[in-house]
Amino acid sequence: MSRLFDSHFHIIDDCYPLVPNQGYTPKSFTAHDYLTQLASYQLEGGAIVSGSFHGFDQSYLIAALKQLGGSYVGVAQLPFDISDEAILSLHELGVRAVRFNLRRDCVGDISQVERFARHVWALCGWHAEFYVGAEALTSLENTLATLPKVVIDHLGLERAGCATLSRLIERGVYVKATGFGRLNFNAIPFMQRLYHINSEALMFGTDLPSTRAPIPFGEADIQAIHAAFDDEAMRRIMWQNAVSLYRPRNLI
Repeated sequence: MSRLFDSHFHIIDDCYPLVPNQGYTPKSFTAHDYLTQLASYQLEGGAIVSGSFHGFDQSYLIAALKQLGGSYVGVAQLPFDISDEAILSLHELGVRAVRFNLRRDCVGDISQVERFARHVWALCGWHAEFYVGAEALTSLENTLATLPKVVIDHLGLERAGCATLSRLIERGVYVKATGFGRLNFNAIPFMQRLYHINSEALMFGTDLPSTRAPIPFGEADIQAIHAAFDDEAMRRIMWQNAVSLYRPRNLI
């Protein structure tokens, strides 16, 4: 089995604030639950991603990073007016990226998004992650391509965005092969296409606990990737590309 750095999963601990988004509040899924579910895999680290239901709260993320240890990093949602001191404090605790959730209308003016993404990159080298559908992906193509470093979640979600995402990965944007049960197309042929374009930019993640996904993550997702890619590609997709991007303290 391939070493796994899980580039995208959520921790949902009801000991910390949760914000209903569009009427949805997820069930608890603690760090212990996460490790238990992946106990049979060669899991060696991952990226804890803030969801819409976390709002701007970082207490859950700080707690999860402390519990899981230095092989894990955080991806935070932050208000645009957060102080540099607070950002640097989060960096010391293991946060390595900022997330913009355009899919759930959790951000404001795109010009503010662009300014903030450039600011955190200059301040501490954080990249920007985008949860975005096909329409916004296409309209923001040039903006995304010219930001310092960008990651797109869930293969862009929709078939209509595949051509745009193919151009973006050619221009250096990273793509998460996550949330297969959210897509309206077959993930595997598109992953093969993207890997052929840029073998260093495609990263697998479980998307656990698959909140709101019609079909949750399962073993069949990983089996399908194994069947489609050789050992070197598997090493890059399941491990190396994400580790090179996130640079967790215990894995560099």
